[in-house]
Amino acid sequence: MRERFGNSKWFRDARFGMFIHWGLYAIPARGEWVKSTEKTSDEVYDRYFQDFNPTEFNPKLWAKIAKQAGMQYAVFTAKHHDGFCLFDSGYTDYKITNTKFSKDAVKEFLDAFRAEGLRVGLYYSLLDWHHKDYPAFDDPYHPMRGNPEFNYNRDFSKYLEYMHNQVKELVTKYGKLDLMWLDFSYDDLRGEKWKATELVNMIRNNQPDILLNNRLDAAADHFGGIMTDNPKPYSGDFACPELLMPPKGLKDTSGEAVPWELCASLNESWGYNAQDNNYKDADLLVKKLTEAVSKGGNLILNVGPYANGRLSNQTLSIMEKIGQWLEIYGESIYGCNDSNLEKPEWGRYTQKGNYIYAHIYERPIGPCVLLPSIDKKDIESIVMLKDGSEIKLMTEWIAANYPDYTFAEIAPSKYQDITVLKIKLK
Repeated sequence: MRERFGNSKWFRDARFGMFIHWGLYAIPARGEWVKSTEKTSDEVYDRYFQDFNPTEFNPKLWAKIAKQAGMQYAVFTAKHHDGFCLFDSGYTDYKITNTKFSKDAVKEFLDAFRAEGLRVGLYYSLLDWHHKDYPAFDDPYHPMRGNPEFNYNRDFSKYLEYMHNQVKELVTKYGKLDLMWLDFSYDDLRGEKWKATELVNMIRNNQPDILLNNRLDAAADHFGGIMTDNPKPYSGDFACPELLMPPKGLKDTSGEAVPWELCASLNESWGYNAQDNNYKDADLLVKKLTEAVSKGGNLILNVGPYANGRLSNQTLSIMEKIGQWLEIYGESIYGCNDSNLEKPEWGRYTQKGNYIYAHIYERPIGPCVLLPSIDKKDIESIVMLKDGSEIKLMTEWIAANYPDYTFAEIAPSKYQDITVLKIKLK
């Protein structure tokens, strides 16, 4: 029997990853769902296929940016909902090697990121708006939904054979994969409608150490069988909440912690959207990363390269700032977990072994900060993580009024935007 949650230790230790959404949809530059939202026909969308030639595609640079940003793994879109393949599939002509670009982007991505020592994964859409046997007329997402010209029977079994064959290509022809993102289930298209057990068995037979997300089983409004103590074979090794931070760490019905990864984007789009300049600043993203870890989860942060393969200047700037923070404070993120302590008003706790890391987002009004749920008798030492300088407990003067609480004395000059204390427990 497969171990519960698979070989997830590296995943739980990594905590921070890069998502890359990139494909034909970067040319219209209105997001990766543009074909669906604008109900674009294959004939019209095909001009993007004819024009696709990302002359500045440089996955080695992407990998260096991810590494410098402190990311530990990356996931790349091998095929998104529009059906365009960024790998050299033997089952379709609708692939990147048949464009002016002609190179296998998946292979180049994997080679570049592995060379930087990063774990690698591939995203593959279960949907396919290009395949002639994928549901169209009655489907809620297909670009030709409701179009009477597409109101005819399709042989879904042929699409499933195609989809299974393509996933087999990805897990057999590109070396070791650390994880796979399968996206997504909805309505009655879930579980065995995808022949999910057969698909997962094939994947695991070829990639025994791979981690799978939960979306063969899960839809937007629930996490599926991974949250039960009797999951299906295809319920996955980690949950992937999207855009909404879980209020608490995720646990199954027996109370066991479930590995999870919040997927979010640098701005409000996944694929490149020229109108979307609503980028989140690095300070917010660091706080959200810390929050995820404090609840036992990961953060995978998406970038959407331009059609030519470049990353925006905003992306580069944000990544650089996150990397600068993690270079100093990464110890409080990598390998850390939920401390199971009460959330402090000023920020978050993370924990690794007998060390508690206090991430102080908001400095107190006076010379000491309350450390809730930590008994002063259990503390061996406290230092500033940035420089290792000693922090003393305050027990006299104003702190004497609250003998049952623990206070750390911090000079106002020591606070940064996010101050991190390293607390060693006895």
